[in-house]
Amino acid sequence: MIELDGSVGEGGGQILRTSLALSMCTGRAFTLARIRARRAKPGLMRQHLTCVQAATAISGASVRGDELGSGTLVFQPGPVRAGDYAFSVGTAGSCTLVLQTVWPALMLADAPSRLKLAGGTHNPMAPPFHFLERCYAPLLRRLGAGSSLSLRRLGFYPAGGGEIDVTVQPAGDALRPFDLLERGAAIESYAECLAPALPHAVARRELDTLGQRLGWSTGQLRTPVARQNEGPGNALMATLAYEHVCELATQFGEKGVSAEAVANTLAREVQDYQRSTAALGPHLADQWALPLALAVWKQGGSAAYTCTELTDHATTNFGVIEKFLPVKFETAAAEGGWLVKVAAR
Repeated sequence: MIELDGSVGEGGGQILRTSLALSMCTGRAFTLARIRARRAKPGLMRQHLTCVQAATAISGASVRGDELGSGTLVFQPGPVRAGDYAFSVGTAGSCTLVLQTVWPALMLADAPSRLKLAGGTHNPMAPPFHFLERCYAPLLRRLGAGSSLSLRRLGFYPAGGGEIDVTVQPAGDALRPFDLLERGAAIESYAECLAPALPHAVARRELDTLGQRLGWSTGQLRTPVARQNEGPGNALMATLAYEHVCELATQFGEKGVSAEAVANTLAREVQDYQRSTAALGPHLADQWALPLALAVWKQGGSAAYTCTELTDHATTNFGVIEKFLPVKFETAAAEGGWLVKVAAR
């Protein structure tokens, strides 16, 4: 039984999700105390409870503490079972975080799995659907874990109602860790504004301001089709595609914040990434650690990547991964950011 303290490091829900994912991958049970202790509302919220329920469903786990507001969880997994599953957060809570909880275990299963997920698809403090589709999933495919993702309906806070379909292919023994030290040649960059049920002028002002700040042409500023009943919502996204990696930055509009302020904040985030030569931005650097560590665990050896920034989320994640897997993370300052190495031990 691995004992974990949910108040360490960034003290949020990622400790729970990483623990659930690696518990299923390794078969090792854990107890997590002081869940989300550093959050304004500690304990299991609806989206975190859905993560627990999803992990329980695919592994037949024995669980204690799986209720709203619970501050302690005991999770004892059984064998992971591939299959067809449907999970709904029931609120605008992020269904992409539920997906990231079960994805690693399902890619190590012995057959394909099909998932239907409902909840928020574009939430602050969670990877948007487009980030998983364009940035995360392609790296997993290079690792040896195939998948396909389809966005059926957008879901924003507070209405929720988003829908995602995902197929996860089994990786078997095909997982192969690789170094990701450079971005490679630039391929394309563009911005999109999702603003269903909002005045068209909101999207236009955000895109125009972002285009002026970044020097992007009209052809790089796009407004994808969105149904009115998928809102109200507002997500401004910038995608930067390179030969070896794709980055996506997102800012969300909210009441009382001008369209220009949203665009200027996103422009600063894009410019911060462009000023660095490191391969991964801060969010991908955090989320890439777990699947890469799984590949190193399966195949041995080591792998490394460069990133623009090491967040508390990332360093906390490294520590949780080391609790479950016989791997060691090492970090060092490098030109344009940081070098992260994970090696078998």
